[in-house]
Amino acid sequence: MALSIDSPPASLGTGATVDAFERAVYRKVALRILPLLVFGYILNYLDRINIGIAQIQFKSDLGLSDAAYGFGAGLLFVGYVVFEIPSNLMLDRVGVRKTFLRIMVAWGILSTMTMFVRTPMQFYLVRFMIGVAEAGFTPGIFLYLSYWFPARRRARMTSIFYLSIPLAATLGTPLSGWIMHAFQGQLGLHGWQWLFLLEGMPSAVFGVVLFFVLSDRPDSAPWLASAERAFILADLERDESHKTRRSKHAPFRAVLSDPRVFCAGFTFACSFSLGNTLAFWAPMVIRNSGVTQVVNVGVLAGIPAFIGTIVMLLVGRHSDRTLERRWHAAIALVCAAAALAMLPLFHSNTVVAIVLLAVASAGHYSCLSVFWSIPPTYLTRETAAGGIAVINVIGSLGGALSTAALGWMSHGAAGFGSGLVVLGGIIGCGAVVLLVAFPARTIRSAPA
Repeated sequence: MALSIDSPPASLGTGATVDAFERAVYRKVALRILPLLVFGYILNYLDRINIGIAQIQFKSDLGLSDAAYGFGAGLLFVGYVVFEIPSNLMLDRVGVRKTFLRIMVAWGILSTMTMFVRTPMQFYLVRFMIGVAEAGFTPGIFLYLSYWFPARRRARMTSIFYLSIPLAATLGTPLSGWIMHAFQGQLGLHGWQWLFLLEGMPSAVFGVVLFFVLSDRPDSAPWLASAERAFILADLERDESHKTRRSKHAPFRAVLSDPRVFCAGFTFACSFSLGNTLAFWAPMVIRNSGVTQVVNVGVLAGIPAFIGTIVMLLVGRHSDRTLERRWHAAIALVCAAAALAMLPLFHSNTVVAIVLLAVASAGHYSCLSVFWSIPPTYLTRETAAGGIAVINVIGSLGGALSTAALGWMSHGAAGFGSGLVVLGGIIGCGAVVLLVAFPARTIRSAPA
């Protein structure tokens, strides 16, 4: 007899039938929401990192030094930090649809306005305001996934979601290079101006799309049958009961009094710094190795992201199968840190530079896909929104500081030298902090 999707879960019968029902339910949820989240974050990440390749043209047009560029690139995360926690707490109250509408429309318009900057100060201002607009988007997505998937499935879902980053880098960087090359001089605009116009406005449009097609939570999703909604809610409630820590304090006060939240924040700051280095400086590393054409820089910059995508999916799948998170994230971070620290030794060798960037990308993406399955497992339902926001704020601060520091420490064609070595050492420390601060028992997932 075929399984009726409207049958109550309690009456499904055999374990095999229940397993089949469970797989069908979560497959349906994943196919409904993940493509939307992935595409939304592709737009977000592309709008954030396209200055990495745009700088090849606009630094000379605006009279920006490497230090000024690094400072401006990092200012995005300062604005992000200022409004991150309020935005995420608001999301938990007003819902995902309204929050994402506000965020995506605002950042899309502001990203487009980058095409009009004429002075370093205008560049600094628009980057800061983009960060303000984006605040809450990334942690909001992680919180949103915790509304739909139990901990044992979250690393796989997170790794699928994080496909958006390497996809944006793999496809977006070559696209950005092509736009700058093909549209240079059209209608009297520079190629980098066309870049911000053509990659900024789609974000605002897609924010409206998300408002109409997303559902805030399972119990308000009209596309789920009643049995499916009941199954998901019961599964999440059972998952909540396995968490090892309950607080008697107010939720946000409990977050701020928890040292492990700050340890997780430090680890994420290390990963964030690694990601920013790859996003904002990899095109210049490739160009400094001897590649001069902006189109070729864009194509070569997509190779590390493509390799990182494959490794990330394999690591996320293995982490879910073994229900092990700490070592998967830590080892990936250490490998990335080592590759980053070795880059200055091979700054003039394009092939070796691409290989090291690929190792760093694979480590970064793999760490992220596993790392973000840890906080919702450790934090209770009441503290999840605030806790994830605090972790992301600390990460954003680390990203802002590291981006500015690398610009300040940049030295000619060799590029970044000691800065990359120092940053690699700090990132390695982030892996150690994760292992020490989170013993396996504190993040044990519910068994499948």
